[in-house]
Amino acid sequence: MTALRLVLLALAVLGAVLRPYRLPAFAAPVLLSVLALATGATSWQRAGHDLRPLVDPLAFLLAAIPLAVLLDRLGYFEQLAELAEQRRGLVAGLWTLAAATVAVLNLDAAVVLLTPLYVRVARKVHVPARYLGFQPVILALLASSFLPVSNLTNLIAVARTGVGPVAFVEHLGLPGAVACIVGYWCYRASAKAVGGDDVAGPVGALRPQGAQPEVPRDSRAILVGSAVVAMVLVGFVLGPSFGIREWMVALGADAVLVALVRSAPLDRIPWGTALVAAGLGVLAGAAVQGLPLASLFHGGGVLATLRIAGATAAGANVVNNLPALLVSLPFVGAHGSCRLWPALLGVNLGPSLLVTGSLASLLWAESMRNLGEPVHAAQFLKVGLRVGLPATVAALAVLVAMAPLFGC
Repeated sequence: MTALRLVLLALAVLGAVLRPYRLPAFAAPVLLSVLALATGATSWQRAGHDLRPLVDPLAFLLAAIPLAVLLDRLGYFEQLAELAEQRRGLVAGLWTLAAATVAVLNLDAAVVLLTPLYVRVARKVHVPARYLGFQPVILALLASSFLPVSNLTNLIAVARTGVGPVAFVEHLGLPGAVACIVGYWCYRASAKAVGGDDVAGPVGALRPQGAQPEVPRDSRAILVGSAVVAMVLVGFVLGPSFGIREWMVALGADAVLVALVRSAPLDRIPWGTALVAAGLGVLAGAAVQGLPLASLFHGGGVLATLRIAGATAAGANVVNNLPALLVSLPFVGAHGSCRLWPALLGVNLGPSLLVTGSLASLLWAESMRNLGEPVHAAQFLKVGLRVGLPATVAALAVLVAMAPLFGC
């Protein structure tokens, strides 16, 4: 039965990634989870137990993507990118915007909305679209550990362990900041590897060349958008103390923005992504019953931190970060366990080598393909080795150095 459970999980991951016969990504995870129930690989009771912690995280996902879409329709991201264009630090400005968007509005929203915007900016300043187009997916990994809302994996960990936003900032805030800083340095140093040989000159000071049409400054979009983002951030941090869930905060912001822009992006609600997560949740919960993983997650100290982060990072690259986390969580311990933080760092920052390592990178790859800028797996791997891997190692080093401060 253990072998059957593992086969079903592996087929579900492959189906979600490869989408045979152009089936939707959720088809394989949902159908195979039903098959697992029918064959006794898991029970209805077990499936309900595995899905219960996913309810709040998936509710947030369903509310967060429309929130980002509404901000985009307000003109918020376009205006911020325009501000960056008018200053010398265009690359750094866009990097900061992507990091902030991931941290506050979720990584999936960032790659869906910022990738087309960054490709347009790249074409405007006459550099290869891949150079700036890579930024959203790089930051979707490096900046995805600051807050629970930054990543679906974080929200699932919160639901399973009960840790809050303050604990995230304390344990992963500094490692995440170091990852973003080191990642930026490596990104700038690897400009040709990221964007191709056509990238030349002082890339940090890119500006539009030739006569460019003036884009009227929409101060209302910036002011209203910034006010909404600030209120959302306050709600994310303080809301849990008053029983207000993250999805409630996002849904409230959605209502405000719908009234302002007079448009409801019902077609952008990511039902498919939610079904992928639910199906993989059932199958990963079934698979973990027969996996001898306890030895990977025992103990404390430097070696345990490195072992746990390495195991979850490897798992994320091989089977995608969501099932890797779901399989790992039963072994990391209860509320605020020292084993939780390296596990999260591994699944969040680790899948930088394979484009199939996270749902966000798959969304990004599809977006780049639709924009006429396909990125092959070998190119993604090259950028991951030059940018993602050094940043992850630096973040892990900081996490290890901080461990004694928390008794780990």
